[in-house]
Amino acid sequence: MRIAILDPFSGISGDMTLGALLDVGLDEQWLKALPRELGLDGVSAVVRDVIRSGIKCKKVDFEIPPQPHGRHLSGIRKLVGQSSAPESVRHRADATFTAIATVEGEIHGVSVEKVHLHEVGAVDAILDVVGSIWGFDLLGIDRVYCGPISLGDGTVKAAHGVLPVPAPATLKLLEGHPVRPGPEGSGELVTPTGAALVRTLSAGAPPAEYTPIRSGFGAGTKEFADRPNALRITVAELHASTNTAERLLELVCDIDDMSPEYLAAAADHAREEGALDVTLVPVTMKRGRPGTRIEVLCTPADRQRLESLLLLETSTIGVRWREVERTALPRETHEVSVMGHTIAAKVVRLPNGQERIKPEFADVRRVALATGRSLQDIFRLASAEAERS
Repeated sequence: MRIAILDPFSGISGDMTLGALLDVGLDEQWLKALPRELGLDGVSAVVRDVIRSGIKCKKVDFEIPPQPHGRHLSGIRKLVGQSSAPESVRHRADATFTAIATVEGEIHGVSVEKVHLHEVGAVDAILDVVGSIWGFDLLGIDRVYCGPISLGDGTVKAAHGVLPVPAPATLKLLEGHPVRPGPEGSGELVTPTGAALVRTLSAGAPPAEYTPIRSGFGAGTKEFADRPNALRITVAELHASTNTAERLLELVCDIDDMSPEYLAAAADHAREEGALDVTLVPVTMKRGRPGTRIEVLCTPADRQRLESLLLLETSTIGVRWREVERTALPRETHEVSVMGHTIAAKVVRLPNGQERIKPEFADVRRVALATGRSLQDIFRLASAEAERS
């Protein structure tokens, strides 16, 4: 599995992330074409090599003609939706901007739809978010991890006046992630854009063991005399024998007034929309009424989308959620041929080094119907073929 590790020893911002991605191999010409891809006419990307305390870094800036100062979430969604970005990239970008709008709404006491994103709704921030998420995808990164984040200190001048560092929205976006104040005299080191990218992309703390492939640095704007103001990204391979602890979310709601067929359909839709697991559990509700608890396991990036799905497609009036950790065994999917048909088989590596193989049921059923053989016969043939391969 190819992973990326963020090392925000001097904070994190969108432009620092883009610079570090370029330094580990992201195509510079692709980034320069991104504004046109998003329909942002007249905007150009400038990439330079700069030195930060003796370390060569990539620095990304955008030259932008006069633009509206910020946008609403709907306008940002329209820009991203018109691009040719893969669906997974569009979903993560939407989750990132939705997370920002949600915390801004909580802080200012307005609905998400009415939030006017100032700094984060500006053109450079949109390019930072979309470019970073799309950049990880282009580099073939399967999972992103992030170490403790240095927050900075002092105050920062924002659209709503002078605010303490970290700014309120930035701190809310980083809830649940390890942070540390300082260094002293550094000012703001984490922007809302950088915090939102961590919230959306990070699967938690870096694994204890991995093989580095390439590392690079993205420069921040400030220059410090005693330390580099930069973000380091390490691209690495995760060892096949390493069990990985993932930081996930569990969404839960209890329902006692829905037809079982429609409840099952909502659960299926949640799986189709990226839920890692969906469980329906019988429960007894108040006054002895039988009900069903829906438990949805998802990544932080998918929370807003799946929470909205539950609120729209079930009769619940509230969804609660909590952070959970899951230890996941390394797994791969192999394709095997059975009687001229392709079947996907999941191969899981156990802690003792042995492997467990399970052909996908949908493929087994498809081949059984096509060949007239029993499900058990096709299952055994697929398992044997997967073991040989």
